[in-house]
Amino acid sequence: MKTERLVEFARSLVRLPSLSCQEEAVARQVEEEMKSLGFDSVAMDENGSMVGVVEGREEGRTILLDAHMDTVDVTGAVPWDRDPFSGDTEGGVLFGRGSADMKGALAAMVHGTADVDRDRLRGKVVVSASVMEEVLEGVALQAVMEKHPPDAVVIGEATALNLVRGGRGRLELQLETTGVPTHSSAPHLGKNAVTDMARVIGALEEMELPEHPLMGPAVLALTEITSSPFPANSVIPSICRTTYDRRLLPGETAEGIREAIHDATRMLDVNLEAEVSVGEYYTFTGQIFRKEKVFPAWELSEDHWLVRQGLEGLEKAGIRPGTRAYRFCTNAAYSAGEAGVPTIGFGPADEADAHRVNESLRLDELEAAARGYRGIIEAVLG
Repeated sequence: MKTERLVEFARSLVRLPSLSCQEEAVARQVEEEMKSLGFDSVAMDENGSMVGVVEGREEGRTILLDAHMDTVDVTGAVPWDRDPFSGDTEGGVLFGRGSADMKGALAAMVHGTADVDRDRLRGKVVVSASVMEEVLEGVALQAVMEKHPPDAVVIGEATALNLVRGGRGRLELQLETTGVPTHSSAPHLGKNAVTDMARVIGALEEMELPEHPLMGPAVLALTEITSSPFPANSVIPSICRTTYDRRLLPGETAEGIREAIHDATRMLDVNLEAEVSVGEYYTFTGQIFRKEKVFPAWELSEDHWLVRQGLEGLEKAGIRPGTRAYRFCTNAAYSAGEAGVPTIGFGPADEADAHRVNESLRLDELEAAARGYRGIIEAVLG
């Protein structure tokens, strides 16, 4: 593997802005690199994900490596120290939006896969450069898996070169309180939906949340609040809506969370509804995705064959990984959480490097990740 070419490929990806549903330029760059490196087939699917396949010498398992191409935006009150799309390298570090989350991992997957000894492989490798992960985890990966059914999946989200065997899920809930409108000069004649919601928020802040030995505590975070009518000129608001982000642990369901919220607020004398949010997005190819925002948690045991073989492959690649879990939600919510396909995570950078100002990735981790992906592939298909 040529490290210089790997670094230049990662830089080229960072230089291309790719918000969710706007990933085409990155997809084309990935297509060019896969073809140049000799993948056996390269094709864009109907959603815009770019999928490359490397065939082994004989039939066997299929391992799928997935990295998303989309990034979050760079807008915000805090300025970057340098152009977030420069792809600058300095002091052994790659700078720019997407370097850690997760164009570096994508570059490492492509090069690590291209570097495998195909004569030693039984089966095939599928590399998925997927779209829309930042907004609807797993929907694009589902389409790839339906065309290339895998026996094992590797998610390339940041693990600091450790092996991940589980991950939190995500649920987005819309809460709504309904009051009685009246003139604001006589608030006692109505029922204020905003003050009712304030009481709900207070109760939810006091909710006791479960914990998991591998994934830590569940999370319930208030992310948005609105009222209606707005502007409320001399009117007591009759509707208040909040959005909550609930990070799920294994076994938790949307219905169970809704019931817990109603139990926690039952004594408040408020008219409260709790519904799962629905996301609707158009891919750059024109496909429409509409999905409830429920993305389940997942976990593999320490002695699962994929965990054992993944660790073996990483150790042969010169990496000494520990095992951990993702504290955030990934495309594995579909591959493992819904489809039940054995899934592990491995990637460069740390979880804390994602979505931050001055995002960056160490080049030695980029190169190690490429070696690690090759090691995992050869351990599973060797």
